[in-house]
Amino acid sequence: MKRISVLMLLLGLSLGAALPAQAQRISPQENARQSRKAAKKQQKMLNKANKKQAKAMKKAAKAQRKAVKRANRRHRG
Repeated sequence: MKRISVLMLLLGLSLGAALPAQAQRISPQENARQSRKAAKKQQKMLNKANKKQAKAMKKAAKAQRKAVKRANRRHRG
């Protein structure tokens, strides 16, 4: 089993080395495109985190209201 995994690893490395490397310099247009893409991804992650935080705050507020309601019932009864 180990022999197969070692063989696959060597095969993958040799194929990776055989492929021509991508040019190091990218055009200004490509750089701008990648920058926009990264900014969009960052904004999407931020929106997702904000939504998750808002949901957690809403859940906590609901739990707190419920606890107060429960405490008031016990106190009166």
